[in-house]
Amino acid sequence: MPQVVDVLTADQRRLNMSRIRGRDTKPEMLIRRALHAQGFRYRLHDKGLPGCPDIVFPRYRAVIFVHGCFWHGHNCPMFRLPATRREFWETKINANRARDVAAHEELIIAGWRVLTVWECSVRGKNRLDLEILKGRCVDFLEGNERERVLSGIVLSDHRACN
Repeated sequence: MPQVVDVLTADQRRLNMSRIRGRDTKPEMLIRRALHAQGFRYRLHDKGLPGCPDIVFPRYRAVIFVHGCFWHGHNCPMFRLPATRREFWETKINANRARDVAAHEELIIAGWRVLTVWECSVRGKNRLDLEILKGRCVDFLEGNERERVLSGIVLSDHRACN
């Protein structure tokens, strides 16, 4: 497969990448608003917890991570490794994945319950219906599962994952 040439200069690409936010993203805001409307109260981005979870529910001893499929290397159609600077991106995304696993394990050991919501469950052609997504988040918070993952990955029998 021929390598695609980047249409942006290095400075333009750097500027674009610098504008990508790490918090208050659209998927995160959608989940926060839906849960707040259901009466759930939470803290945001608690730096005192491993991995600085996006949404923290002390009352339920639960946290939610809202992961972008690209930045966290999700195995879904929304993730594609860039053709340019491939080695750099592989290293960066693999480091992000390793950090995610370590933070997740530390939280579980500390007695927290962990819900990971992937961007593809909120956006893209395989996204979950908002009511279904909200219901699964509420079920997790009110239940006793130690961990759960929500994604928009379609399985071979055409059902969404989780």
